[in-house]
Amino acid sequence: MTAATPGPSSEHREQGTLLLLVRHGETPTTGRVLPGRAPGLHLSDRGREQADRVAERLAGLPVDAVYSSPLERACETAEPTAVRTGRDVKHDDGLLECDFGDWTGAALADVAALPEWRTVQHSPSTFRFPRGESFTEMQARIVGSLEALRAAHAGGVVVCFSHADPIKAAVAHALGTPLDLFQRIVISPGSVSAISFVDGQAPAVLMVNSTSDPLSGLRGR
Repeated sequence: MTAATPGPSSEHREQGTLLLLVRHGETPTTGRVLPGRAPGLHLSDRGREQADRVAERLAGLPVDAVYSSPLERACETAEPTAVRTGRDVKHDDGLLECDFGDWTGAALADVAALPEWRTVQHSPSTFRFPRGESFTEMQARIVGSLEALRAAHAGGVVVCFSHADPIKAAVAHALGTPLDLFQRIVISPGSVSAISFVDGQAPAVLMVNSTSDPLSGLRGR
């Protein structure tokens, strides 16, 4: 008979559920192309180094589960963390990149020249990518997914590997920031943002866009 896996301690349950939102590492097209959900995009050498760094920073933090967007660049970023924590990577479609529709694969310089780009930057709540997803739908999707994960791992620590815009939208929601201002949040490749959820309280954003410090201290906050 296999022994049951111990659940989060009573101390951790009182501290609440900690969700770490990790943007995937750099790829060969980061900052130049809108890859969206197109398959076949992998991490660059620097991206793999960033993935290793995320795993190193988790040392000393009791991780209960690891989830990832199904896209290759996110899964590859999650792999070192899975190895270090001994947790399998579970795919979650709620962590997927925004569906850029007809803009998928477009050069950023080209779309930035379009009149619609001003709406993307300043009124994103009103914008839908042609034959794609709206920012409002994207935010509802990732917020709903994170809510389900925190309920499934109450009192635990969950690492979620996702993409820049969904993480920005999730952080904005936790902060109570209007979606139209979410572009002011910076989420760099390989960065970690942390949100704590305690029953009966508003979520607390503990960290945004962190790329260097150890993460073990988050449990004591």
